[in-house]
Amino acid sequence: QVQLVESGGGLVQAGGSLRLSCAASGLFFIRYTMGWFRQAAGKEREFVVTISWSGEATYYDESVKGRFTISRDNAKTTVYLQMNSLKPEDTAVYYCAATRGQGRRTRNEYDYWGQGTQVTVSS
Repeated sequence: QVQLVESGGGLVQAGGSLRLSCAASGLFFIRYTMGWFRQAAGKEREFVVTISWSGEATYYDESVKGRFTISRDNAKTTVYLQMNSLKPEDTAVYYCAATRGQGRRTRNEYDYWGQGTQVTVSS
C-alpha cells in the first residue's frame, strides 16, 4: 500500500522559513516524479513544484520561484520542500504527490497523495 506522509508544517511569521518533508513507502520511489501542491481555504488545490526521479529536473510555480526549494533523498525515499521568505499568501495545506510522468503540473496527473500538512504564515 502506497503511503505519503507529510510533516514539518506549522505557524511561522512572514519572512520566516519552514522545511516540509514527505516520507514515501509502498512504491518504487526512484521511478516516481514527486510534487508538492497546496490548497488554501476556499480555493482549488494548486501546483507548487515538482522534481524528477533523479532530482535533476525541477519545475516551480512562478509564485514560489526563488523562495522555495525542492529536493529528494532517494535512499531515504523522502522529498523535501524548503520554504524561505514565507508570505501570508503561502498559507495553505501542503500536499505531497507522486506520479510516473515527467514534469507534471496538474492535480489529475498525480497517482498518489498524502494527507497534507498545514502551513500558516502570520503577517
